[in-house]
Amino acid sequence: MTFNDIFKSSFLSNVNSVSILDMVLAMVLAFGLGLFIFLIYKKTYSGVMYSSGFGVTLVALTLITTLVILAVTSNVVLSLGMVGALSIVRFRTAIKEPLDIAFLFWAIAAGIVLAAGMIPLAVFGSIMIGVILLIFANRKTHENPYIVVLTCSGHSSEQKAAEYLKAHTVRSIVKSKTARKGEVELNMEIRLKDDNTDFINELADMEGIGSAVLVSYNGEYMG
Repeated sequence: MTFNDIFKSSFLSNVNSVSILDMVLAMVLAFGLGLFIFLIYKKTYSGVMYSSGFGVTLVALTLITTLVILAVTSNVVLSLGMVGALSIVRFRTAIKEPLDIAFLFWAIAAGIVLAAGMIPLAVFGSIMIGVILLIFANRKTHENPYIVVLTCSGHSSEQKAAEYLKAHTVRSIVKSKTARKGEVELNMEIRLKDDNTDFINELADMEGIGSAVLVSYNGEYMG
């Protein structure tokens, strides 16, 4: 064993395992794809409260995944250690929107494919996924359900309002009814015939109707 062998560092021997050009190219492309995913997420978000922190997380997740996969593909021993290290990680943050899970997997998959050197697949796949999400996600039409909240003075005005809604909508169903002395609150789910919502103004002007409120409804929240 020579003097150089004693001070030889296996840590320094891995410095050139990934070239500078590969690192720069992979991280720049990962940032670009992560930013694209973030913009698609911002464009298609349909939840109650938008979180800019989650959008930044998508960019960071793409970069981090690319960084990890670059290291793993350059060293077999490191890949085994990385599996063991990541197995102890536990994520406690609750995912509020089902579509957010798809964006998380999209960011991770883009980072993995990009770091593996399949740049055309990563770019084309991300563009295709983004176009599909723009077309189908957050697509709203007049066929979406709406909730009408009516305040009526009595049974006669309630019946008159229900008949009016049946005549001006495709479908109307009573969801809940609250009766008080001199007042009836009625919640009805409706399907509109078109995008025109002027009928709610006419409904509010009817005799015996105290107020009429129209809100969009997706089964989870009203807003």
